[in-house]
Amino acid sequence: MSDNYTWSYEDAQGAPMGELGMATVAFPTQADAEAWLSEEWGTLADAGVQAVTLRRGEEVVYGPMSLSPAD
Repeated sequence: MSDNYTWSYEDAQGAPMGELGMATVAFPTQADAEAWLSEEWGTLADAGVQAVTLRRGEEVVYGPMSLSPAD
């Protein structure tokens, strides 16, 4: 089992969105994964992603976390 960190994506109904036409990006550390998300969240939101979940291998670290701005 991989100990890399990856993000999974969900649509507005909470359904998994897969890889969105791009390869799954794996990160060696949680900090690397979070830095990537801080740069890419707008692109993901534009692609219809409503929430993300951070995983380490198969384990959920946290999420789902909304990409929608706070009201």
